[in-house]
Amino acid sequence: MDWSQSLRMSLTTALVVSVCIADSVTIAYDGSVMGSVNVMSSYSAYFSLDTATIAVNSTAVYLGAILIAPIAGMIVDKRGRKEAIAVSCVLNIIGAAISGAAQNIAMFIAGRMIIGLGMGLAQTAASAYVSETTAPKVRPLALGLYFSCWAIGGFLATGVCYGTQQMDPSDWAWRIPCLFQMFAPICVLFILPFLPESPRWLIYNDRADEGLHVLARVNGTDVEHPSVQLQFQEIMDTLNYEKTEGQSLGFRTIIKNAPNRKRLYLCLSVAPLTMLTGSNIITYYYGTMLSQAGITSSKTQMEINLVLSAWQFVIACAGSVLAEGLGRRVLCLSSLGLCTIMFYAVGGMTAAYGTSSDTSGVYGTVAFIFLFMGAYSFGLTPLTNMYPPEVMSYNIRATGMAMFTLLAKACGVFVTMVFPYMFEAIGWKTYMVNASWNILFFIGVYFVWVETKGKTLEEIDELFDGVKHSDVPDLVHLDDKSAAVVVQEV
Repeated sequence: MDWSQSLRMSLTTALVVSVCIADSVTIAYDGSVMGSVNVMSSYSAYFSLDTATIAVNSTAVYLGAILIAPIAGMIVDKRGRKEAIAVSCVLNIIGAAISGAAQNIAMFIAGRMIIGLGMGLAQTAASAYVSETTAPKVRPLALGLYFSCWAIGGFLATGVCYGTQQMDPSDWAWRIPCLFQMFAPICVLFILPFLPESPRWLIYNDRADEGLHVLARVNGTDVEHPSVQLQFQEIMDTLNYEKTEGQSLGFRTIIKNAPNRKRLYLCLSVAPLTMLTGSNIITYYYGTMLSQAGITSSKTQMEINLVLSAWQFVIACAGSVLAEGLGRRVLCLSSLGLCTIMFYAVGGMTAAYGTSSDTSGVYGTVAFIFLFMGAYSFGLTPLTNMYPPEVMSYNIRATGMAMFTLLAKACGVFVTMVFPYMFEAIGWKTYMVNASWNILFFIGVYFVWVETKGKTLEEIDELFDGVKHSDVPDLVHLDDKSAAVVVQEV
């Protein structure tokens, strides 16, 4: 591949990845902005907040995502990945405008629920889109960057809130951060016209010639290249098999047979792994955590969160780069094991120094929070939207990702509604409880997860069905003369 072909592949891939990054930034910005405005006096005073209303305000986005999840897969399959992403952007912009202009708590919650509708649709569409519209050798990195750039959203939210906090007690201290949530979706709307549709969606909808040209574009070469021809024939054969075997799009196909049920289980397993491991406690309630650790200044809390966001981004990118080499199982198990150890340490340090004036102990607690988020960011962050779309076959990918989104947001509701009361009732013991159920997650991954590294999406199907639905060789064998001959014959 010459430099011009590499440039074409890099540019197309960069544009595709930019869409998922913007979606990730939007989701992360929302979580972090709520964590930041929750410590602003103007925000609390304007809505006369208590523990219950703080939880409801944070939960509203998850409720919106849950509402749209049952039909998100149908929209993404029917209208295409790109159009669904565009609709999600419009919903996010409308929701941000309403919440930023809220005159009462009902209006604020309504705006956040509309944002949730957009996020639920976007996560279903964008994950399917990126997995299907990137070359196999860059797919793990692209999907890993999806949520690795979560830290950028957190950094932006904390940075904006840190700047507007100087306006406290003016209402604009919290309104500006809410309105700024429109920024990433607006960027996506400008990028989308330059992007191709998913080649698999095009081929499934009898637009094979367009799909072939998109495959060439994302691989940075021409349609006659052996790797493009192999992928094209592999996709054609697999999708034709799904059609002829009566495996229609939708939920019915998922529960129809054992391989699909296993795919769904593995896909859904990522939701509690990523949402209930402990990171969301820090995202939404880092103010409460730092206060319990002895750091009560809101300015200091935001400064710590800014550094934490930058730290997460660097570590998550490292995990994304190493995902293909290490494999999904090793990445997950190493991250999950370290998270468990570090969360026990956070609980122990909070118990020992949370009410003391021991400066070393207090900052030791903060250090363990950083180590926990580093461990989480290394593996679980990249895997959030890497593993679920990989294990799903085309005909159930959109529906499966919608169900994944629904479960993930339901776990988010649990975090935002339950943990405030746990903090009030049992304090530092909350970390011990959370770390203990992480051990169960570790056991589940070790015994059940299937490794997907080094395979195209269609080759992954063989791990579940026991047989490959195409006669072409695996892409990894393309350098062999025999494989090249087969491709040329195709």
